[in-house]
Amino acid sequence: MSIEQQRTGIEPTHPKLSVRRQCELLGLSRSTLYYQPVPETAENLAMMRLIDEEYTRHPFKGSRRMAAWLSQEWGHEVNRKRVQRLMRQMGLEAIYPKPNRSTGSGHKVYPYLLRGVTVSRPDQVWSADITYVGMPSGFLYLAAVIDWYSRYVISWRLSNTLDGEFCLDMLNEALSHGQPEVFNTDQGVQFTANAWTSRLESVGTRVSMDGRGRCLDNVFVERLWRSVKYEDIYLRGYEHVPELRQGLRTYFQFYNEKRHHQSLNDRTPAEVYRAGRGTR
Repeated sequence: MSIEQQRTGIEPTHPKLSVRRQCELLGLSRSTLYYQPVPETAENLAMMRLIDEEYTRHPFKGSRRMAAWLSQEWGHEVNRKRVQRLMRQMGLEAIYPKPNRSTGSGHKVYPYLLRGVTVSRPDQVWSADITYVGMPSGFLYLAAVIDWYSRYVISWRLSNTLDGEFCLDMLNEALSHGQPEVFNTDQGVQFTANAWTSRLESVGTRVSMDGRGRCLDNVFVERLWRSVKYEDIYLRGYEHVPELRQGLRTYFQFYNEKRHHQSLNDRTPAEVYRAGRGTR
């Protein structure tokens, strides 16, 4: 169970079990039960929106260059440490080659299996990634699974936390539709968790992970995020979560079924995906 599920499972008025005992049975600390996240200020949310747009345009920018850009272009006199915190909260990291410091990272490091590989059919390679979505009064995280060959979005999920549970739920939905030969992700904690990797290995899928700081290893998902944000999220300015969820549902249906891709010879992802699988 995720922490949020554990919290909602507590019954303060239970006739036989105290709150303390319920926490013990669920493995939940009482401090976590009563913790209320401190919302970001309106100023920080506005800066996070700007950072998100600039990062989507130029994902090689780190906190130092982002702080300078915020000052020069928008007049936000903000120090680098504050930008670092906001980018970390947004799950953003500049993508450029960095020294290998993965030793002692605490998780099994899977190799990148796609170097020099020609992707020639649907369900040969899938990828997943997470991106930040800003709202007027807060923010959420959007995750998606995409088929590399066809660019078809197989499943997606929204969450208000980076808890890995919503990613695992998305993975299970994707696997109910098919099974990839290779599944590629970055080395985020949601994708290096044993629950994620063991689920893939249980169906015979090989796990592939990007090298740290490599900007092209998961390029198709990065292109998807640019399309989603510039063609829908930034244009519509969703104010409420149900509105955002319905808007994304409509957009992903359009993206799969109606949006023609030049790289696919002006066919839609759904056409290419289904034709390659021999289905309609």
